[in-house]
Amino acid sequence: MRRTFYLVFGWVALVIGFIGMALPLLPTVVFWIFAAFCFSRSNPKVERWLVEHPKVGPHILAWRERGAISRKGKVAASLALIGSSLIGLFTLTGPIAFLPTAICLGAGAFIWTRPD
Repeated sequence: MRRTFYLVFGWVALVIGFIGMALPLLPTVVFWIFAAFCFSRSNPKVERWLVEHPKVGPHILAWRERGAISRKGKVAASLALIGSSLIGLFTLTGPIAFLPTAICLGAGAFIWTRPD
């Protein structure tokens, strides 16, 4: 049962990561890191494919080994967070309009405190 759970979530994360390649505000590597985590517990063959992938593999390994996010990844994430905050500020009303900004500030702080 547990293996099936990880397998399903691994595939879902992998698909969302692929969708993120086409949608500018949806991250890719974050979902692929999660997919690799899930596949490490359910399907080592797919996990190995992700870790050995020339584009995403180095990011997954950097996260696993040092909890590191590349400078380029930090900048891209920050731009997406700023965009999300602005969308929230202009589309929501009342005090709830500041909720996306607060969440994005917390996420940004986490991202920028990770090693490069």
